[in-house]
Amino acid sequence: SWAGARPELRAIGYDSKGIAAHLGLLRRFIKVGAVDLLVAELGLYGVRPDLEGLGIAHSIRVMSPVLQELGVPFGFGTVRHALRNHLERFGRHGLATIVPGVRVRSTHPQVHLDLPPTRVEDALVVVMP
Repeated sequence: SWAGARPELRAIGYDSKGIAAHLGLLRRFIKVGAVDLLVAELGLYGVRPDLEGLGIAHSIRVMSPVLQELGVPFGFGTVRHALRNHLERFGRHGLATIVPGVRVRSTHPQVHLDLPPTRVEDALVVVMP
């Protein structure tokens, strides 16, 4: 969903070795039922491999005040099922809720010129209050 997108905001954490973690945010309209809703999509998330498992992912908390400033009802992202255990740690601390079974459909027309413009993905939806 981030192909061709330019994040409105980026959170980048540095340490003495360089970039430690990063996260992007982009406001988008998504359809929830029959309603188009402006939300903040969170993506481009990454943690440097030598820092994985040290709790740096909890730095995602810096995005909560940003979501409030942007006036969006929530932030969301989609991840593959292999990341479920990793993201469930956020849920234990109230940072996110995993919502399985949500149908996710991308409609960006020119992501791949040789593929149809709409695809249905089996993804986990992660919602940040």
